[in-house]
Order: sequence, then C-alpha cells, then structure tokens
Amino acid sequence: MKMKHLVLIGFLSTCLFACSYGQRQMDLPALKVNTALSAIENLYVDTINKNKLAEDAIIGLLEKLDPHSNYLTPQEVKEMNEPLQGNFDGIGVQFNMLTDTLYIVQVIPGGPSEKVGIMAGDRIIVVNDTIIAGVGMKNTDIMSRLRGQKGTVVTVKIKRGNNPNLLVFKITRDKIPIHSLDASYMINNEVGYIKLSRFAATSYDEFMAAMKELRSQGMKHLIFDLQGNGGGYMNAAIDIANEFLKWGDLIVYTEGAHQKRKDFSASNDGSFGDGKVAVLVDESSASASEIVSGALQDWDRAVIVGRRTFGKGLVQSPITLPDGSMIRLTIARYYTPSGRSIQKPYEKGSLEMYNKEISSRFERGEMLNADSIHFPDSLKYSTLVEHRTVYGGGGIMPDYFIPLDTTRSTHLHRSLIASGVIYKFVMNTIDQNRAYYQRQYKDFDSFKKHFTVRENLLDDLLNLYKAEIKKNKDDAKEKNADDTSDEPVSGFAEVDMEQFKISTPLIRLQIKALLARDLWSMSEYYQIINDENDSLEKALQIIENNGEYNKLLGKI
Repeated sequence: MKMKHLVLIGFLSTCLFACSYGQRQMDLPALKVNTALSAIENLYVDTINKNKLAEDAIIGLLEKLDPHSNYLTPQEVKEMNEPLQGNFDGIGVQFNMLTDTLYIVQVIPGGPSEKVGIMAGDRIIVVNDTIIAGVGMKNTDIMSRLRGQKGTVVTVKIKRGNNPNLLVFKITRDKIPIHSLDASYMINNEVGYIKLSRFAATSYDEFMAAMKELRSQGMKHLIFDLQGNGGGYMNAAIDIANEFLKWGDLIVYTEGAHQKRKDFSASNDGSFGDGKVAVLVDESSASASEIVSGALQDWDRAVIVGRRTFGKGLVQSPITLPDGSMIRLTIARYYTPSGRSIQKPYEKGSLEMYNKEISSRFERGEMLNADSIHFPDSLKYSTLVEHRTVYGGGGIMPDYFIPLDTTRSTHLHRSLIASGVIYKFVMNTIDQNRAYYQRQYKDFDSFKKHFTVRENLLDDLLNLYKAEIKKNKDDAKEKNADDTSDEPVSGFAEVDMEQFKISTPLIRLQIKALLARDLWSMSEYYQIINDENDSLEKALQIIENNGEYNKLLGKI
C-alpha cells in the first residue's frame, strides 16, 4: 500500500511541477488537457485504449466549434480523397448493393472489367472464393476485396441473366479514373448543357473538354447545372469561374481571425465571356458551387435559377496527424466579390440543429414559395456591374426562384426509391432484354423518341415490389419468431394504387432514364430525366428570351 501511495504522490508531484513549469511552455488549456490524459493513462482503474481515448478527446473538442471542423480516421481520409483526386486502383465498375446483391450499374469504358467482358446488369456473387451475395457483407468490405494495387489480379464469379452457371472472370486491376462531370449535350442548336457533380482535381479539364465539344456543335449559350453539387476543391471552382469572367475580376476571398484576407481573382480573360449563362442551383448546392454561382451573380454574368443554396461558407485546412488521421479545421470564411458571407448561421456545438436546417426550410414553406424567405436589411448587398440587390448570410438566393415540385411525390414512390426496388427492376430488365433493346434501338435518339414504359413493365415493377415486401417480412419473422404482426417492414410502404397512379408519370420517366443510363451512359440518363427538370426548363426559356434575361440581370 505504501509503495502505491508513493507512486501516486510521485505522479501528482510530477503533474504539479509540470503545471508550474509548463505554464511558461504552453498555455493553461493545453496543459490541462495533457495533464488529464496523462492522469487517465497512468492512474485509471481499468485498462484503456489510449488511441481511442485521444480520438474521442479530439472529436469532443471539434464538436464545440463549428459544423464543418471534424476528425477523420486514416481510412476515412483515403475514402474522402479518392473521389476528389480523380482516380483509384480497382476493377472499373460502378455498382449498387440491392437486397444484399452487388449489381453492376456501369462498366467504365476502357477499364479492366470491360476488357474481360463484364457487362452492366451482371451480379458479382463471389470474389476470390469468398461469397459476397446474400451474407450481409458491408459495402466497405466488398470494396476492399475488389480494389487493390494496380497490376494485381482478382477473380470474380458472376451471375448473368438466367444462366444457371456462374461465369468466372480474372480481372487485372488498374488505375480507374473518377469523373466529376456527369453530362454534357446540346439542348438545341445554340444552347449547351453541362452537369457537374462535384469540384474535383480533374473537374476543370473535364469542363474545358466539354465546352470545346459543345462549341464544335454550335453552342452559343450555356446552362451550367450545379444542382446537388456539394462542393469540393476551391481551386477547381476558381478555375471554372475564371472562364466566364474578365482578367482581374475578384472571384472569392477568404478571411479569418488568424488568417489575413486573401483574394482570388481571374488570371486572364475567360474563354466564355460573351454567351448567355444560366446556373442551376438548389438546397444541396454547397461550398465550391456557391463560390461559382456567387461570383457569377455578383458580376451580373449569369442568371441563377432554382432554390436557395445550402450556405456552406467555411474554409477547412487539413492537419495530418502522425498516424495518417486528419483534423479538418475551419480557419476562415469565404466571401463573394460583393462581400457577402454565404455561411448560414449556426450555434456552436449544435450539429443536430444545423443538419436539420434544410428540412426546416421545407416546413416553413421556403421550398415552395420565395415570399417565405426573409432577409434583414443588414444582409443587403449590391452586384458589381448593374447594382442589383442580393443578400448574404445563408446561401445564394437565385435570381429566379423555382419551387420544389411535390405534386407527384408520394410515400409509395419514396419507398420504391429508398428500398432500391426501382433500380433492381431496371437492372433485371436490362439483364433479360439487353440484346432486344440494342436491336430495336440502334442509337440513343431512336430510344428517346420511340421507347415508352408500357403497362406490363409497371405491373412487373409492382410485382417485384410486392415480392420484396413479402421476403423482408419473412426474413424479419425468422429473426424474431415471436413477432406475428403484419406491420409494414421498415423501408417499405404497403402498395397504395392511388399513390402509384399519382406517381406513375415520374416512375415512367425514371425507368426510361435508368434504362438509358445502363444502355449508354450518365449523359443519356440526364437527357431523359431533364425533360421534367423545372429549373432547366425555365433557364432555357430565360436564355431564349433576351428581354427576360437582361431584365433579371438588371440591364433594362
């Protein structure tokens, strides 16, 4: 006992000495944290995991700051960087996990899987003698088996169509490009369309290649779709915004308590300085998307169409820790050229309220009516050319508001999407009818013009949905034999034919668009799904009407 007391007294004496000496070496808060961690490590009653304790401490500190300062494990750092860096080593497929089965959605052209003959609609059952279908394996575990170093070989067994035998493929992994530009095509003889899903390392090159191709087809004006684009690299946003502005035009600036103001301006005259531009945004357009839309709005260079953007105007700096983990620490705010801060308000330490802000917009009617959005005069700014009134303090408010269309949305439709049944149905349909579709429709234009989703396909979809409901109920009862209730399974809504009738036009459109994606690519998907894109339809009307376009930009 005496020895233990001596050890305790010695440790506490050391701590006290450290406190008195350490005050000259570091500030008191840092010393308190270090002393507390040291005390726990040396004195706590039970064995502890020091790494986990340190992680929890870091997470706890960051949670008290802002919603975008966060901690990432080494694996999370790797997963975060891959989509933005533009490539990874793998087999070259896009897939969905539907009802515990891996369905290949697309095979990347020129990639390892295409070279050995794998096709969209195939289902991977076995990877290197490990069954991955029907065993509840996590997506991350499946991806770790499929991905691997360039030049290594992975063997997969695939189920194709009604073939009772599994097909065996040996795939040599290679560097796989990740594209951030989803679609580019001509809407009509003069108006081009580009859809960008994120701002990645390759985005500027992809954007410029698309612009060159569209111009070769006669493009004079552009609709730039940033709906759902959650951001990415600031440099990519600056480079793309540059293409619409003049040399020296301010694009964005950053500033923080410990960061002096830093301006980012156009480095040359943009290659697209004359044509009309409409930028599509919504409540999921954030960060880098707001840099681009805010800059083009402030310079009266583009009409912004859609709904108020997310409102993410905080700049994070990555701080790599010794084990490969990372702190992404907010160091500054970014401001549009007119001086607007786009960051929406937040209460420190209240991440839940911050994350619910978008749903709160819907509840108070903001998604349906622009008049429900109110900005105080203190947040009023003027654009830099035509001196139009714009507002800061919470996202980019569009020049032309498009309400959210809720007329065809039903609980049943949301269930068809959320459960993955509609995707599984399309993949099964492609699997069974690919050769027929390829014979019947020689090209995409023929498919778009002549293909219709007939009643028999809708009936097949409903039958698959009912079968999935039954299967999930049976599985749930097996896990809990005492449960004899007939309540709907979580994630599934019971079939309501009135709801199905309301949503049928939307379901037809989505089936046709998904079939086009699997037969061709994402660009063809958007050429169909955009037929019901209200923001795009209005943007096209604005561009084609000189009077309305100039009026919205304050030029008349």
